[in-house]
Amino acid sequence: WYDVKAPSMFAIRNIGKTMVNRTQGTKIATDGLKARVFEVSLADLQNDEVAFRKFKLITEDIQGRNCLTNFHGMSFTRDKLCSMVKKWQTLIEAVVDVRTTDAYLLRVFCIGFTKRAPNQVKKTSYAQSQQVKRIRAKMVEIITREVTSGDLKSFVAKLIPDTIGKDIEKHCQAIYPLQDVYLRKVKVLKKPRFDIGKLMEVHGDSVSSKGAATTDSNIGESVTRVDGYEPPVVESV
Repeated sequence: WYDVKAPSMFAIRNIGKTMVNRTQGTKIATDGLKARVFEVSLADLQNDEVAFRKFKLITEDIQGRNCLTNFHGMSFTRDKLCSMVKKWQTLIEAVVDVRTTDAYLLRVFCIGFTKRAPNQVKKTSYAQSQQVKRIRAKMVEIITREVTSGDLKSFVAKLIPDTIGKDIEKHCQAIYPLQDVYLRKVKVLKKPRFDIGKLMEVHGDSVSSKGAATTDSNIGESVTRVDGYEPPVVESV
């Protein structure tokens, strides 16, 4: 059994445990764990009530008995999406492919709905096609600006409270009043080459000093081995 560790953006770092077959011959146990994807509700990661947002975390490296994960995607639960879709209003969606400063290519899906005016008598609140186009353009502009200005870690930090959705709602108020504006899904299309240093930055202080570089070359470093440590299989001696 291996512990699954979430990145430092989340309040609760220990997601749970996962199992894998023991090392046998040339088949190493840790290879079976890499690229394993875990889907976790935001409520379990942040200790709050927002249970409809699900985050996907992918295992990128194994250290001792810890699986170090990184952000792999975000989606909404089906019941939340269905509860927002109603009659007598316009649904506006936008899809945009953006690249972060650390070379992650993301596809971001945004959703929003028109809102009735406070003292409106008319039953419907439909937006005209030109207004829909302008709102969609504004959505694309804000998402592109927010994502391209920072790295993946800063984008996930904005995703957790969904500040981008609130930003879009505020900026589109002049075109047509909106409600329930969310980034409903985020996919990771392309990743940069795996870099253990970047992963350690994302995980901060959660991992032990094993594998970390020492500042003084003369001083050795104490290596802690967990119980049941399995050394990698050497093909030739």
